[in-house]
Amino acid sequence: MRPEYYLLNSSLNRGIIAPDGILLTLFDFMNAALQQTFELLLIIGIGVLLQKKLPKKESLGGVKTLILSVALPATIFIALLKIKLDQSLLFLPLMALVFNFSLFFAMRYLMKFFLPIKKGSKKRTIMMLLPSLAPGLSCFPFIMAYLNEDALALAALADVGNKVFVLILLYILAMYWYRKRAEDQTETSNSSKLKRLLLSLLNEPINMVIVVALVMLALGWNLGTFPEFLQNTIGKLSVMMMPLVLLFIGMAVRIKWSDLGAMLQLLGWRSGMTFLITGFFLLLLPGLGKSMTLLLLVFPQSSCSFWPFAHMSAVSALEHKNAGTKPTFDLDYAINILACSLPFSTVVIIGIFYFGDTVTNATTCFVMGGIMLILTIVPNAFKVKSKRTLRDFPWSVKRKA
Repeated sequence: MRPEYYLLNSSLNRGIIAPDGILLTLFDFMNAALQQTFELLLIIGIGVLLQKKLPKKESLGGVKTLILSVALPATIFIALLKIKLDQSLLFLPLMALVFNFSLFFAMRYLMKFFLPIKKGSKKRTIMMLLPSLAPGLSCFPFIMAYLNEDALALAALADVGNKVFVLILLYILAMYWYRKRAEDQTETSNSSKLKRLLLSLLNEPINMVIVVALVMLALGWNLGTFPEFLQNTIGKLSVMMMPLVLLFIGMAVRIKWSDLGAMLQLLGWRSGMTFLITGFFLLLLPGLGKSMTLLLLVFPQSSCSFWPFAHMSAVSALEHKNAGTKPTFDLDYAINILACSLPFSTVVIIGIFYFGDTVTNATTCFVMGGIMLILTIVPNAFKVKSKRTLRDFPWSVKRKA
């Protein structure tokens, strides 16, 4: 057989022979989805190389300020003003919101049986990041490459529910944790605490942008209400968002080889639990087409969102102003999770699309989810076994002093 002839074995073009070196699905996949993923990972890699230019973490303050005060507010403003809900498709954002809450409560009540994570700043950081989704970075390129524009539009509509969760509900949760811990560590009156909290909220550009956008939506306005020069300015500021965030992740990440296994365990647990939740959705919604089923599978497997990190950074800024306040979140740990989440989700999403015919049923989702959850337990079991000595066994006899 000539090397340019291949039998494409994909979920969308099974049994199609592509002559003359034209690999239809694989070619489109490489040029649309995989190459875009490589672009994102390359930007993160450039950020890693820039670590030598910024040896001190304080040097990253300017980049983070630019993201939180300019690029991220512009992106959020545009995203909120583009929200257009159709009553017939309202179930999509509701399903995304249900998934966010399902994963959040699974982390709160079930994670302790799989991963030994103690209560504290790391656990609060995990509970902020893992239920969030960033489909624009990790999911949308593959939906466009493997499915079509209609599926991409449905995914964007589902992302509305995810945006409500990550932009509003997680922010409220972050501030609740901050206020609760601040009340335990200070003795100021409740009225002064509430006043100080409200003033700090109004001083944050992200909060002002959300308020303005919600008021405009309530009045029936959108981005087209502004003059053209203002629209272009906001759009250009928003364009900085993705490269700045990826560069910041690369410059700030400090992953040790000893911590990489723990990160993979954490993300593996997230992916496994996501497969289980998706399996329940497939049982409740039988008769979905292949395209809709694949969309339901890959959308929840998106990487963790950067927006919860923005909320945690806002809380960290408040804590720096109040000397003596212990950190509510572990920002270094959050950066490491974000850096590992993108490539991990990319591999999972590629695998789902490649094996599309075999994973589009609830039974397979349950099996895959169970296997991934079991794999997260195995390293901990070996650790416990390796730490045990003869004195830990019931037949051991302790010597008298």
